Amino acid sequence: MNQVRFWRLVAILILIQLTALLAPPSPSPVNGQRLLQREELHRPQPSSDTAHREGEFTFARLRYSTIDPWSLLPGDAYYNRYASWATDYPKADHQFIHGLRGWVRSSLDISDNPVAVSLHGKEIFNYPFLYVVEPGYLDLTREEATSLREYLLRGGFVILDDFWGVSEWENVRHQLVNVFPEYQLRQLYLDHPLFHSYFEISEILQTPNFQNIVYRGRTAEKGGMIPSYWGLFDDQERLMVFVGRNLDNGDAWEWIDDPRYPLKYGLGAYRIGTNVIFYAMTH
Repeated sequence: MNQVRFWRLVAILILIQLTALLAPPSPSPVNGQRLLQREELHRPQPSSDTAHREGEFTFARLRYSTIDPWSLLPGDAYYNRYASWATDYPKADHQFIHGLRGWVRSSLDISDNPVAVSLHGKEIFNYPFLYVVEPGYLDLTREEATSLREYLLRGGFVILDDFWGVSEWENVRHQLVNVFPEYQLRQLYLDHPLFHSYFEISEILQTPNFQNIVYRGRTAEKGGMIPSYWGLFDDQERLMVFVGRNLDNGDAWEWIDDPRYPLKYGLGAYRIGTNVIFYAMTH
């Protein structure tokens, strides 16, 4: 390890220690647990023949058929192989699970591996939490909208992440209207309990795509300049859907182990992800 990387890792360890010290007293990170360094957050996908432990919480991602037209051209060999749901998959999921365990492993039993599930069939009802990436191009069929509605009304929780600009925002709103025409999205501000459910979050960071921040020096894309969080609530004021607008937490989970990716965005994404899961599992 060269000297620059060594001192960068030392700085990372100090920052993560400060993050743990600033966590709220209840619920709070477990005192005395070993804190993670950036290089430890990288966990490659286990081989298929490895025994996997199942816990009370499994990180589940929605698998759907829509493709982001900006990411691949029709002539690309991968166009029909990878859809938008697989963005950052599976590295982001595995690394986020590992980071989550580092902070809350004693109070939440977390499965070894993430899963990807569709809205067809009943498998989705095995998982109380569902991560949806790139919903700016999501196009639910009537059957899928009906299934998602049932999932949420039965107590499920959904987080929408990684979409940018006006047109993708309008599509997200349209898809949610198809699921719940009777409810409207409401903006969430930092006084909402979710932002204090585990870590104390006092700033809404615009977590950027790796390519944009590293090679272009910018956090925004597609004209989405202002980050914000939104929520969809049921009749009992239970938060069912958590929406992150103009930000990309999944990319931060995926690239936090790379020293080129600014640490503040990586840690911010881990904090908000931890809070969302903690809130979803306790409300």
